[in-house]
Amino acid sequence: MVIFVLTWVGLGCWCVCFWWMHRISSRQDAMLKELHEMTQRIEQLSQAGHDLIRDVHPQVGEIKEQVETVKEAVSTEKN
Repeated sequence: MVIFVLTWVGLGCWCVCFWWMHRISSRQDAMLKELHEMTQRIEQLSQAGHDLIRDVHPQVGEIKEQVETVKEAVSTEKN
């Protein structure tokens, strides 16, 4: 009779353990999914930032050249 009770207690422990591990696994999956979505948003923002920098970078060089031209024109007018 004791073996029968211990068998059922052991079976109950396995069921609880299985349920507990399934619960932990589900939470981890949800966390990984949320983390993946977050990294995708960060990648999109980073890509947008790189695109803006790429668009602005050539213009900065052109602006510097224009400033130098205006600077030279102004300096020759003063003399």
